Amino acid sequence: MDVAAMSVVMANTQVRADASLAVMSKVKGLMEQQGQQLMELLQQSGPRAPHPTLGNVVDLEV
Repeated sequence: MDVAAMSVVMANTQVRADASLAVMSKVKGLMEQQGQQLMELLQQSGPRAPHPTLGNVVDLEV
């Protein structure tokens, strides 16, 4: 393989690597944004209602 062909192959490889990193960066930003939105949603939800029968019955069978 001559130098010119090797140069083209290396340039194509670099372009692919750069594109892959750009996509990964976008995905990371999107996932961080969705995580923040989920945290906000969870914080906005009210306290859970207690179980309606919790603690009302005591089983004393031996």
